[in-house]
Amino acid sequence: MSGNSLVLPIVLWGRHAPTHCISSLLVMDDLATIITGCHDGQICLWDLTPDLEISPRALLFGHTASITCLSKASAGSDKQYIVSASESGEMCLWDVSDGRCIEFTKLACAHTGIQFYQFTIGTQREGRLLCNGHYPEILVVDATSLEVLYSLVSKISPDWISSMSIIRSHRTQEDTVVAVSVTGILKVWIITADVSKMQDTDPVFEEESKPIYCQSCQSISFCTFTQLSLLVVCSKYWRVFDAGDYSLLCNVPSENDQAWTGGDFIAADKVIIWTEDGCSYIYKLPASCLPASEHFRSDVGKTAEGSIPPLVYSIADRADKLLLICPPVTRFFYGRREPFHKLLVQGDSAGRLSLWSIPDTSPLQPLSTVSSTISLQEAFDKLAPRAAGIIDQLSVMPGSEQPIKVTASVYIPAQGRLVCGREDGSIVLVPATQTAIVQLLQGEHMSRRGWPPHRTLRGHRNKVTCLLYPHQVSPRYDQRSLVSGGVDFSVIVWDIFTGEMKHIFCVHGGEITQLLVPPENCSTRVQHCVCSVASDHSVGLLSLRERKCIMLASRHLFPIQVIKWRPCDDYLVVGCSDGSVYVWQMDTGGQLAVFSVWPTFVFQGNLPKYSHNSLVVQAMKTNLTDPDMHVLFFDVEAVIIQLLTEEAQRPNPTLVSPETLQKAQGSADKGGSFLAGKIFKQVKETIKENIKEHLLDEDEDEEEEMRRREEKSKSISLLEYNLTMDTAKLFMSCLHAWGLNSMLDEVCLNRLGMLKPHCPISFGLLSRGGHMSLMLPTFKESMLRHMATGRKMSVSEIVGKGTYGVSRAVTTQHLLSVISLANTLMGMTNATFVGEHMKKAPARPPRPGTPETPKKQPSQVSSSAVQGQIKQGNYKDRFSFREREENSRDFFSSPHCPLPPCSLLTLRVPVGLCVILAGWSQLAAMHCVMLPDLLGLDKFRPPLLEMLARRWQDRCLEIREAAQALLLAELRRIGQSGRKDTIDLWAPYLPQYVDSVSSRKYI
Repeated sequence: MSGNSLVLPIVLWGRHAPTHCISSLLVMDDLATIITGCHDGQICLWDLTPDLEISPRALLFGHTASITCLSKASAGSDKQYIVSASESGEMCLWDVSDGRCIEFTKLACAHTGIQFYQFTIGTQREGRLLCNGHYPEILVVDATSLEVLYSLVSKISPDWISSMSIIRSHRTQEDTVVAVSVTGILKVWIITADVSKMQDTDPVFEEESKPIYCQSCQSISFCTFTQLSLLVVCSKYWRVFDAGDYSLLCNVPSENDQAWTGGDFIAADKVIIWTEDGCSYIYKLPASCLPASEHFRSDVGKTAEGSIPPLVYSIADRADKLLLICPPVTRFFYGRREPFHKLLVQGDSAGRLSLWSIPDTSPLQPLSTVSSTISLQEAFDKLAPRAAGIIDQLSVMPGSEQPIKVTASVYIPAQGRLVCGREDGSIVLVPATQTAIVQLLQGEHMSRRGWPPHRTLRGHRNKVTCLLYPHQVSPRYDQRSLVSGGVDFSVIVWDIFTGEMKHIFCVHGGEITQLLVPPENCSTRVQHCVCSVASDHSVGLLSLRERKCIMLASRHLFPIQVIKWRPCDDYLVVGCSDGSVYVWQMDTGGQLAVFSVWPTFVFQGNLPKYSHNSLVVQAMKTNLTDPDMHVLFFDVEAVIIQLLTEEAQRPNPTLVSPETLQKAQGSADKGGSFLAGKIFKQVKETIKENIKEHLLDEDEDEEEEMRRREEKSKSISLLEYNLTMDTAKLFMSCLHAWGLNSMLDEVCLNRLGMLKPHCPISFGLLSRGGHMSLMLPTFKESMLRHMATGRKMSVSEIVGKGTYGVSRAVTTQHLLSVISLANTLMGMTNATFVGEHMKKAPARPPRPGTPETPKKQPSQVSSSAVQGQIKQGNYKDRFSFREREENSRDFFSSPHCPLPPCSLLTLRVPVGLCVILAGWSQLAAMHCVMLPDLLGLDKFRPPLLEMLARRWQDRCLEIREAAQALLLAELRRIGQSGRKDTIDLWAPYLPQYVDSVSSRKYI
């Protein structure tokens, strides 16, 4: 998808929750949101209620490696930002409300810990992120731009920092950063207001460096209750130090070979320490560690390093923690604002969150009962109806409740087909829009068994692991060929139209893991090959034309991670997981070189070509063991262009006769005459083509009959529908705010042909750098708690109220989409999703004798020209959006709805069409100006003015008009005071076009 396009994702999760092996976690200060990062690179947002109930809300995608640490990145409650870091050096700034990526960067070093620090300069508050990790200093990063400002450097014994903590001083303007290096040396830096304002200057050196002999330090915690104690937890012991001179006050070794992994103060006299197996223990500190006691510091300097504090009680002392794949992550948090819970939160490799509320008084027995616990899979299992997969209606076998898992997928936009490989070895070809309609929307299709019509290919003996449609990557391949790989070591070539198995390659000794296409400038022989990679560390070049393997490279010692090409030298370069690189010659299969590290010469890879498709279906999985989930990406601009292109190419049945054409041309406006002229030309071209068809030689009849039989062998269901209108129908049915006005809902169902969702739609949000947040199907649980009204809400109400109550960015994207599409459909002659025009007859194939000179179809002649005019905004045969908005506002507020707005009558179209156009006008007006009143301001997140302003000059006319109308409506809604606040907020960022000195003369 292009970066400037308005693209909305909708995700079909399926019944199996994604893998989420938790590697880090964070609880926000208001105790309303929990954030977890996993080893696969995703971030999950969980909602936490005051009653300590947990429900997963969204999954964030953008990191390519394991999440190492999370931290808050803002102090205010109005904008809650977090920052995440991964093993590959990536840093991302996220908005917690909707998962939008605000900023991202990538550094050459990996962070293992981040602390948020806020200071005041005059009246402004600025945030900093103090980062430590696999490097010898502490980096100070701007919390807004993620730019490295300066660093805290060690002058004495520099080494990696294991952990750090910030000690805030309320008496002076000096704050202290305390850190422990991997060699057990404690470092102290003093940060003043002058140091905080530093940028691109000399590094700040430590004020103190003291050996405390704490190797394998796991965490440092500062006692916020007394501000006089420091807790240092190592793997084999934990210690308490005086925060003044860092004298040792208490030392406790581990017992029973337990490995401590962290700890924190839960009160002035109590600490909680947790272990590697997920158990936690609370200790009461001795009097020598308590500043309020007369025995404070009484044991400093003695041989016995403090008395062993008594164990108060333990938490989660369970043996089942040993069954986990990796150690759980445990953290302690307490509410700084209401509610003032003290929470111990734990996340494990099964994607489970467990939460304990720690009482102020000590219980008599171990606190093994959790306050709340849930895993992603348990949350999925509680859903009713269950979350749908892309072809669940075709995958539930008799006698089984669980559908067959989809393990590999490829989408073919030119044909609208989705190809799904399954766990049982079968491959299903299905129309993408129709199968999505079955999963998401209500209708008569729900009662049809085996709908939509599909084709099943059987040839693999077990799970299909990968699919490739080579023609989609390069037109040099036959458009009939589909290639699949499985765990049965085989690669099969299929004819996608007839379902015939063309050839089976059995050259590998392991399951197929990847199928790739060589670049364009390879040798002629290699250009007709596909590259296959297997789990036995082998790589093959399989010729689809010769139907044999022309090269098999199988001397790799480690799993293959990446394949690169150097076509000018006929090289195939293989990178393995151990860092070794093998260079092979493609034509001969000879091994040329082996490198122990990556070489420095330039590779040429397969870069995906951008295709402006209205719908793209992308299969995703968070882990290789997961079944595929499918994300439907709707490009609003592409949908509009295709709708208007088809409208310009479609002969209007009301304008077929010369008399009707003459009347239409005489009464139409400028835009209408353009449309009529186009249609008149098409009618003449169609007549010519019909004459030519009847004058063809009879010798070609037999050949034509063979062609027709071949076409009949195709799956008719994949061709007899209008892909563009089907896409628009699916998209608009999901976008519409159902349940807010019953009268409009009836118009949408009966007149416009839209369908109501039968389950809450899991939308997504694309943000900077291709980062993406996807709502989990469980988001409705937390939403219903916020919108509880004492009655059970219907699915349509959840769809309507839930979408526009998530965040301002989500509201902006959805309103722009629905208004611009309604604007487009209102200007079309067949602007309804009901009727025979939704079907599309199979295209007549070109005659075999004339490959270089195909017939000149009217649609091919005008398609590029019309699309160019649409992109330039010249195609406009409708009245202004402002006029429609005003007319629709009056019409929509009227209790009666028999007639369309008065301006629609000027089009001189039939009454039925007037009602259809009026329906689109009502729908656009409702979403543009009436949602705040219908939803209520407490449940409505208004659109973002800055996002609308960026779309004010969008290249797509329909989106531009929608942005302008929506911006004006929002400015009217917020009133004069709101507009003044907006101007004041934007003023520092606007350029100064006027000379302030010279302009004073005219004031």
